[in-house]
Amino acid sequence: MSVEVFVLNFLYSLLATLIGGGILALLLFWLKENVFPLPNIAGRWYFQVRTVNTTYNPYKGMVLGYVAILLRVGNRIEGTVEKVYENSSTGERYYEEKNRTRAVIKGFVEKRYFSKDFVSLHVVENGFGRESTHFYELVARSDEEMAGSFTSMVANQDGEVKWQREKPWAKCDMS
Repeated sequence: MSVEVFVLNFLYSLLATLIGGGILALLLFWLKENVFPLPNIAGRWYFQVRTVNTTYNPYKGMVLGYVAILLRVGNRIEGTVEKVYENSSTGERYYEEKNRTRAVIKGFVEKRYFSKDFVSLHVVENGFGRESTHFYELVARSDEEMAGSFTSMVANQDGEVKWQREKPWAKCDMS
């Protein structure tokens, strides 16, 4: 084989590899963006937490309701939350705007290609007595629903949480 034929074969192989690699990169990018996108979690969410374990027995079984506004930039999440509902040992109540506690959310979405996407949220709530921290580990079932568990520093609580787009409290005006 002559040097000219060798160089020509090498250049053809190099060109074929570059074109094939470019097509493969475009195909993988298209799959990531169109077939396997991150969940669309930006917007308004309503969520309820139910306390399962706590060191303060009156909180056991307590259900709290919140409304959240989330923004997703890439896989990062930011947003705000307001507590709007409580059903505890002291009774059931809906909070008007002036009586709502507010919180700030930060988190991220973890893309999982072979199972449901995972969402982690860290929430710092400005309660009436003190600031508290909550952590949510959620599975994004769809763009309309997430569910999982929460942990809170308030009385060492943990339990279940469900996020949804639809308002679960019929009597509560959350506008």
